[in-house]
Amino acid sequence: MDAIVTPLSIQDDSLQQAGPPKLKVFTAKQLNKIPQFLSLPTEAQLSVRAAAEVFPFRVNQYVIDELIDWNNWQADPMFRLLFPQKEMLSNEHLFALEKATEAEDKKQIEETVKKIRASLNPHPAGQMELNVPRAEGEPLDGIQHKYKETVLFFPKQGQTCHSYCSFCFRWAQFIGDKSLQFAAKEALQLVDYLREHKEVTDVLITGGDPLVMKTKNLKAYVETIINAPGLEHIENIRIGTKALTFWPYRFVTDNDADELMELFESVIASGRQLALMAHYNHWKELDTDIAKQAIRRVRDTGAVIRSQGPLLRGINDDPEVWAKLWKEQTKLGITPYYMFVERDTGAQHYFEVPLVKAWEIYRQAISSVSGLSRTARGPSMSASPGKVEIQGVTTINNQKVLSLRFIQGRNPDWVQRPFYAEYDESATWLNHLKPAFGEKQFFFEAQ
Repeated sequence: MDAIVTPLSIQDDSLQQAGPPKLKVFTAKQLNKIPQFLSLPTEAQLSVRAAAEVFPFRVNQYVIDELIDWNNWQADPMFRLLFPQKEMLSNEHLFALEKATEAEDKKQIEETVKKIRASLNPHPAGQMELNVPRAEGEPLDGIQHKYKETVLFFPKQGQTCHSYCSFCFRWAQFIGDKSLQFAAKEALQLVDYLREHKEVTDVLITGGDPLVMKTKNLKAYVETIINAPGLEHIENIRIGTKALTFWPYRFVTDNDADELMELFESVIASGRQLALMAHYNHWKELDTDIAKQAIRRVRDTGAVIRSQGPLLRGINDDPEVWAKLWKEQTKLGITPYYMFVERDTGAQHYFEVPLVKAWEIYRQAISSVSGLSRTARGPSMSASPGKVEIQGVTTINNQKVLSLRFIQGRNPDWVQRPFYAEYDESATWLNHLKPAFGEKQFFFEAQ
């Protein structure tokens, strides 16, 4: 264990001489500083630049050098994951953007981009209207409470990422519009809220990515929660993160990596579970030595790592990709947790996979892994009423139907209740489905 805890002891001689890597990021304004990007055909560069006008773009040197196969960039899933494409825009939006750009009017471009973003359902599933709790009639900043047992907390300093995923359902957090952001400056309101809600057992610290924060800042939030009197009912601290993929050095060689591991250990010592809710989209994210070292180091603290990610056309819409991802994760000690359906926001039309096909991919993938990897649930839609799982296609009374159930529900009484929808090969989201057997509405719509 000591060999893992000492950061430089696990680096090769060249790294010891050069010192630990430093995070170097590139935004849309700095695309010209990425040599690999400049080697792409002009048309490909223009495609990325157009999409980056609307969708947040941020990459770092590690993902550029280690995760993308630039010799096969057109078919590379990580390139598609990290570099937005003009096809993510509708023809109407692309035309409007091109027209504004040709006019060379900065204000017109900004207004066009703002209109496009507003039309892309920036906060799906009722996040603003239904999930934000209130105290004395006022919304609590940076807090969401949708499911009885779990409260989401968005610390202000954690509302960015080491790199951005092109499909991100929280893209509205990163465009600089404060009216669309969830962000809390401190945890005192959270503590007060938790004291009043004894049904809550889990706090999910999310973003963005909380692990972009310095450990001292994250520590202030975490220790407030685990040390505050009256919060003994909080059993689990979760941290949603992509850092194990986008910046694994955060856990190994960053200046405060040791302090971060000590923080994780302190959560365990408090008698609670610490779970890293790690976002993975492809097995290539697990391929580097530093990624494996980061996973080992986190697990050595007693924390658990659970993996989740959406099914994405052109990135992982292949059962072999998911099977290999889950096998590799299980081997490394990560628990497969969720396969999600791409949410109804942003460039959904570009990444979405029909629900029937999603289920077929899931079924084929899950049937080719051992029981240890069959902990992955899905395909699951995080829709307004709750997490709805597609359980399969079946025939009842000579009618082909989709079988579904709630894994989580805004109303706990909905959980695990099966229901059925008419078979529809083109449906990609819950609101595309119609109740089977002539019913006028689904049971949860009558509530």
